[in-house]
Amino acid sequence: MNSVHLKICNVAKSFGNVQALKNISIDVPKGSFTTFLGPSGCGKTTMLRTIAGFYEVEKGEIYIGERLINYVPSHQRNAIMVFQDYALFPHMSIGENIAYGLKIQKLSAKEIKNRVGRTMEFLGIQELEKRNPGQISGGQQQRAALARALVMEPEVLLLDEPLSNLDAKLRMTIRAELRQIQRQLGITTIYVTHDQAEALALSDQIAVMNKGELTQTGSPWEIYYKPVSIFVADFVGTANLLKGRVTQKSKGYIQAQYGKTFLRIDEPDQDVERGDAITICIRPETIDLFKKAPSDQTNILKGKIRNFIFEGPHIRYWVEAGEETLLVDVSDPSEMGIYKDEVYLRFHPRKTHIISEKV
Repeated sequence: MNSVHLKICNVAKSFGNVQALKNISIDVPKGSFTTFLGPSGCGKTTMLRTIAGFYEVEKGEIYIGERLINYVPSHQRNAIMVFQDYALFPHMSIGENIAYGLKIQKLSAKEIKNRVGRTMEFLGIQELEKRNPGQISGGQQQRAALARALVMEPEVLLLDEPLSNLDAKLRMTIRAELRQIQRQLGITTIYVTHDQAEALALSDQIAVMNKGELTQTGSPWEIYYKPVSIFVADFVGTANLLKGRVTQKSKGYIQAQYGKTFLRIDEPDQDVERGDAITICIRPETIDLFKKAPSDQTNILKGKIRNFIFEGPHIRYWVEAGEETLLVDVSDPSEMGIYKDEVYLRFHPRKTHIISEKV
């Protein structure tokens, strides 16, 4: 397991009467890709700028390796930031933009030329060296901004929603490239986004923030399939959230009542007792649909199709079941066609998650 490279301990930050960060603590392993994910105003960009040194730490400590950086000026932290708008100098060529930080460090002309050339070649943008930012595309500007950061050989790379200005198709391409580059270089990377799909696709670790607090930290798998709160379940991806109550607790599983239906939930990862109120979290893609009632009646619910959208690789259904309308995603619908009217839903006992109301 990689050692901790960036350590954030109980960091707090306020702007006037607004507390933007509330005692944030997280360990970032060396060479990992960690994403701060959350809605606008949750504090994620404030956290990034505090790491970079643009905001002072009000309370708590930030370490890079063994070095406390609270009082280290931003230009001496070796934590380099790529901004959302790329912040390329319009009057400089791309080559000059990339070399700018090295010139500030007063490296030799030969060293600057070698490092700039090597970095541009690595990112495949050698042909852009003499062009100005206004003469290249958004995707090329993004690569140039990344090159300007990487040429500094930072200990920590900080990325503030760098893909948000790109169109959807290009964003997907650059996302894959960015992850590949990060893995090749093994550079500790902190990424900020409000895009859940982006966070799930890129990250080794996701830190979900809300209202200045860190609500859950874990792998993309843990964040998606084992959310610890209703906020995380609802914000990350799409979830069906059903109110229920524990009616039985046995070794390895519980039984919960939802309306008139009793659901078996295997290996619940939150500790609950009989009688506890819970929220049952079910992802749309984990639900099976049937035209006829299956012989195995475990976790079967009767419903009625109210709407659907065909999206090519899958169909999303809105199914009225009891007092709720549930979302159900059916992948590769070419075989079974389109379901209509009355259907039966099955919830997998191992794919049905619970969130304790006590959390």
